[in-house]
Amino acid sequence: MDNKLVVKVNEHDNVAIAIRDLTAGEEVAPGVFTREPIPQAHKVTLVDIPKGGKVIRYGVVLGTVFEDSPAGTWINEDSLKLPIPPPLDHMQWGTNVDWNPPTPPITTWEGYKSPDGFYAGTRNYLGIQTTVQCVTGVLNVAIEKIRREILPKYPNVDGVVPINHAYGCGVAINATDAYIPQRILRNIARHPNFGGEFMLVSLGCEKFTPQMFCEDRPEDNNPDNVIVLQECHGFEDQVNQICAMAKRKLAHLNQRHRETLPLSDLLLGVQCGGSDAFSGVASNPAIGYCVDLLVAGGGTAMFSEVTEVRDGVYLIAHRCKDEVTKKKLANEMHWYDNYLARGGADRSANPSPGNKKGGLSNIVEKAMGSIAKSGSSPVVEVLSPGERPTKHGLIYAATPASDMVCGPCQLASGIGAQLFTTGRGTPYGLAEIPILKICSRSEVKQMWPDLIDINAGPISSGKRSIQDVGTELFKLLIDVVSGRKQSLAEAHGLANDLCIFNPAPIT
Repeated sequence: MDNKLVVKVNEHDNVAIAIRDLTAGEEVAPGVFTREPIPQAHKVTLVDIPKGGKVIRYGVVLGTVFEDSPAGTWINEDSLKLPIPPPLDHMQWGTNVDWNPPTPPITTWEGYKSPDGFYAGTRNYLGIQTTVQCVTGVLNVAIEKIRREILPKYPNVDGVVPINHAYGCGVAINATDAYIPQRILRNIARHPNFGGEFMLVSLGCEKFTPQMFCEDRPEDNNPDNVIVLQECHGFEDQVNQICAMAKRKLAHLNQRHRETLPLSDLLLGVQCGGSDAFSGVASNPAIGYCVDLLVAGGGTAMFSEVTEVRDGVYLIAHRCKDEVTKKKLANEMHWYDNYLARGGADRSANPSPGNKKGGLSNIVEKAMGSIAKSGSSPVVEVLSPGERPTKHGLIYAATPASDMVCGPCQLASGIGAQLFTTGRGTPYGLAEIPILKICSRSEVKQMWPDLIDINAGPISSGKRSIQDVGTELFKLLIDVVSGRKQSLAEAHGLANDLCIFNPAPIT
């Protein structure tokens, strides 16, 4: 729009979003005046929409209005009836795989080769795994001692990271879905940033035993790698044994060094949280262009969040390279539909109150904006929660949408860094990898200048292009994964608790 009071995404849209707070009586389109005050990022009708009529944004139907909505009306979460979700069983695939890739400005980076030939590491950490929450207190004390007294002797190691979680005891260990949290924890232990070194702290009576933890690699279950606290002689001995094992592992990790690698050795994750209506206009498309640059250069990127793509799943299916990928996509969506149904919930439990305050009326609108993070390249693989990829290119990883759960799932898949887009702000972080924050509104950058790495807000006002911001983000990403810079979250040491997705019962 010429007056820059609102943003219209698609020529077929009959609503637009407010660039700033609007007062009643402002002209947002020729002959269209706001009928009431409309908050920033919220929708205003551009035409008369009768009761039961369709509200269209991103060129798709967000829902139908409960009441007559003349031009200039505020549309929010209370205005719309949610449509039924799109069907899954007969989605077309491969109809949108033609792609004109951009040229990445950088084609190499500096990383740590993985001993198992997987994607390379972006940091050099000692990761200390745990079988159960009960050992966390002892391990945290030991970690403090390691960082204070031992780590300085190994200058090539970036840090020590405890993998604390709430799994392992009081769980239905053989339940139908118990394989999901177990797979996640096993694969986190194999993360490239841990350099192939395995160290596990166990209590001794938990259900998730060291033997089960090492089920995929039984050779790791030995006294050189596993400490059982119930076999130690008191607290001091527990701490000392942890420190002694860590010292041996650190000596090995200290031999690692960065080397120049192709982009094909980099695995990136993208996620959003604290989203608003500008996320799908500014920050998410900028991340999408960054993803396109990485994939065009031979790298791999993964996007996720099942409920936040469910209503646009057919768009992903159109981009699937083959029928096998499309079928896996449909199966993962079916599984999650059933999972929600078992809990007496549906996809309307998302968006969050903050999302709604930021103008996202329902999950359909949120999904359209969320998918923009994936860019435009074909989808080459679909993963179940916590699976490791086997292909290079754009990957869809079927994780829950919760920030705190999606992150560890992607971590288990092996991402070396994550781009995190936010419309309202969040101090989210992971200790195991660098997280870069991209905001959708300039107001967020102004409020949190030391937490937001890239401001995509100027895209909405037309002051910067999606390509410009996406390229800036790509260059910063390469600097961060190469160890030349830290993300702001990393520099502040921001890290959330590791929340492992566990759909199985707790006993």
